[in-house]
Parts: sequence; C-alpha cells; structure tokens
Amino acid sequence: MNRIHQKQQWPVVVVGAGNAALCAAIAAKESGQDVLVLERAPKQKRGGNSYFTDGAIRTAYGDWHSLKEVLSDDVKVEDRLIQMPNYGTDEFMDDLQRVTEGQTDSQLAQQLVTRSFETIKWMKRNGIQFELNENQYYMNGEKKQFWGGLPLKTTNKGVGLISSLLKRVEELGISIAYNARLKDLDKSSSSQFTLTVGTEKGEETITAKTVILACGGFEANAAKRMEELGEEWEHAIVRGTEYNTGDGLELALKLGAVKYGQWEGCHAHTTDYFAPETGDFSKPGDIYKKSSYPLGLIVNTAGERFVDEGADFRNYTYAKYGKETLKQPEQKAFQLFDGNVFGNLRKEYRLEEASVYKADTIEELAHKMGVDGDVLIKTINNYNQAVQPGEYNPAIKDGKGTKGIHPAKSNWALPFNQAPFLAFPVTCGITFTFGGVRTSPNGHILNQHGDEIPGLFAAGEMIGGLFYHNYPGGSGLMSGAVFGKLSGEHAGKYISEQSVEI
Repeated sequence: MNRIHQKQQWPVVVVGAGNAALCAAIAAKESGQDVLVLERAPKQKRGGNSYFTDGAIRTAYGDWHSLKEVLSDDVKVEDRLIQMPNYGTDEFMDDLQRVTEGQTDSQLAQQLVTRSFETIKWMKRNGIQFELNENQYYMNGEKKQFWGGLPLKTTNKGVGLISSLLKRVEELGISIAYNARLKDLDKSSSSQFTLTVGTEKGEETITAKTVILACGGFEANAAKRMEELGEEWEHAIVRGTEYNTGDGLELALKLGAVKYGQWEGCHAHTTDYFAPETGDFSKPGDIYKKSSYPLGLIVNTAGERFVDEGADFRNYTYAKYGKETLKQPEQKAFQLFDGNVFGNLRKEYRLEEASVYKADTIEELAHKMGVDGDVLIKTINNYNQAVQPGEYNPAIKDGKGTKGIHPAKSNWALPFNQAPFLAFPVTCGITFTFGGVRTSPNGHILNQHGDEIPGLFAAGEMIGGLFYHNYPGGSGLMSGAVFGKLSGEHAGKYISEQSVEI
C-alpha cells in the first residue's frame, strides 16, 4: 500500500519536513495522534531550509549554569575558561523589539521568547544535540568571551539537526512521504480536509482531521519575490531549498486565511558572489555566507562604502545589510579585511569555496577587484583619517568608531593599513520571507474575522507577524521549533476535543 494511504483518514498531516514541520510531527505524535508528513522534495533533498542552517539557535537561557544543562553530554567545558553573559527573556524580547522597530506581534513574540528555553529542553529530550557556538566568542586571555546572545547551536549544524529530528520521527513511527507535493487543500466537511497530493504516480487524494502547514515561504519563487519584494529580487541567490515556492501560503489563503506580517520583507544575508543559485545539498552548513564584516569594510563596485559596518554585532545587522547589498550596482559588493583582523575572521572565509582577491597594496587589490583604484584609495584614506583612538574589543560594542565621515563606522574601527589586503566579493542571498498568515499564539490559522479555521495550523516561515525589517540571528530556527511544537500539541488537542463533542 502507498504510504500516504496507510489510513483511510489521517488524524494529522504535516506539510513540509524542515525543523518546524518535524517538531510539529513529533509533538502531534506525543499527543497520541498518528501523523503523516508530506515532503515535496525527494529523500536526498529533504530538510528544507533547516538543512542549510549553521545551527545557531537563539534562546532565553538565563545564565551559564542553565545553558550548561542543555549541552550534549560529550561537550566538556571548564567554567573558569568561559565568560558567558546572562541572556534571559527580557534581553531576548528587547532584541526582538529593537530590530523589528517595535512591530513584532506582541502575542507571538511572547510565545517565542518565553517558551524558547523549555522548547530547547524538549528538543534535547527528543535527541537533538547542542553545543557551544564557536562563532560567538573571542579569546580574552585564556577565556572564551561570548557575545551577541547566541552561544548555542545544534551539533553538526543543520545537517545534525535534521538528522536527529528524522531519527526521532522514525523511532516514533511517524510516516513520511517524499516527492509528495500538496497541490490542493479543501475543507470537505466540518471535521475533514481533502488533500490532493502530487506524487511520482500522479495525483492522489487523502483526507485528514487536521493539517499543519510548515512548508516555508516563497523565497524560492522568483515571480513571487518580484511581486512582493520588488523587481530587484528576481536574481537573488536562494540560500536554501529550491522547494519553498509559497504553496502552503496560497492554499491557506484559499481556505480563508489572511496575509499577515511584512510581505515585502525577508531575511537576507551577504553571501559569496559566486555561490550556487539555490542551496547545494552536497555542500550544506551555510558555507557561503560572509559574517565577519563588522571587523572590516564594505565597498561597492564603485569603491565606496555604503553601510556602517560596525553599527551592531552581525547577529542584528546581517539580514538588513544583505538587502543593502542588493541595492548596489550589479547587486555586488566587497568585504575588505587587512592583516590586523584576518586572524579573527570566521571559518567560512578560509574554506576552499570562498572567493577572494588578495594583494600587498591597495592599488593591486583594486585592480583585482575591478574597481577604480583612485576611488578605493580615497575611500580607505578617508576612513583611516576618521578612525578615533580607543580600546579595540570585538567581543563588546567597544565604541571605537570614526568621526567626520558618512557612513560612520560606530564600533571596531581599526586603521586599514596592514598587508595582506583581502577582498571577498559578495551579493545578496535570500533565506526566508517575513510575510505569512495570521495565527493564534498556538499556531491555529485565523480567518479575516480573527476566528480559528477549524483544524488548520501553521508553523515556521508560514507564521507572519514576528519579523519586520530585520531579525535577531538564530530566532528563525527557534521560532520554527517553538511554533512547530505548539502547533503539533494543539492539533492533537483539537482532535481530542472534537472526539469528546461527538
């Protein structure tokens, strides 16, 4: 029997197989319901955008003692070598409110923030392994001084996260159908959905009591990007799966859901200019991103700076600056570093996949970059003259900035004068879209009157209203887990309540 027809009617069908979807499936199964997962991708390309993540996940852990409790058993650390700032619900909420300019939905934000650490603990109980994030500290003497509210990551990045979630799914007996694209969704009765699924055998029909849509936004749909984000987004590199084309959003809207959140907004990141057009499943782990720009300078193809590289930690600016790069000529920029800072760059700058130009002089570097040498020299000279004295410390916002130039560099401003000089060509890569559908705080999809559409839930990128303009790094992965778990739990609760009424 075809896997999707193992049951005459499935209690819960989850659409998608990324972090949010698999968390939803596990939570629904834990509530006592049988679950079918529909994954549009083939088995070798399963996992959605989550497969490509670096694994950093933002949570209100409180203090170092609490954080240690969720680390994998094989992670050995000495307390005396760790300098870990406290990061609780107030700090998480402050960051979320600040970077979204106060527009984040207060109820959804409250769920994300207050349930983040309990969800991390739940994930650990379900076999997800966590470790300290090597990209979030600088050495301060012999101590690792962490910064930016993001010290936790999943072991082996997104690959490890998806692998662990799928292992738990298998242990629980949850069914997964691959190459199974949800093509239509109807509310065939008050207690049943009819799903039309495109499979390798053609279109097939199944029914379900509840449906959880967790199949991503429309970031891999060029036409939809142009329509919602602007024409300049047509050629943006897609940093994750090619299968997130907005199917779930369209089907939810057809059933009475309403658009919610910033549909013209998205998470973007500076990525290698020569990265693949869509995520390469043979090279996962977010290897093409370029995140150490606060330590250097960013110029466009005219040789001019266009952002304040040191405005904040990269966790709070990279989504915003990816979009700024898209606005530049040729949708191209260069991240510049010199010998003063190269030793502190993240590992992705040293990978063989990293495109880089290297020179002993600024003139030679400009030639290799293909930019006007006179302009680049002027840009760097003006910057060097504007650098103010002060103590340089990349683990804090050190206030060591510039004076008298625009844009300023607010922190981490060192003179750019030590060979070798390096230029990394970058462009904008889109990760996920901010626009989604309106839901209750538990993931139940709402209609235009604010009423729940019976039995229809959402999780992950499909939930609108959390992120506007920007987002705190690592909160997307956390949102997927929090609302995946909530939607699975409440789908199970919904079925139980309907059974009692009958």
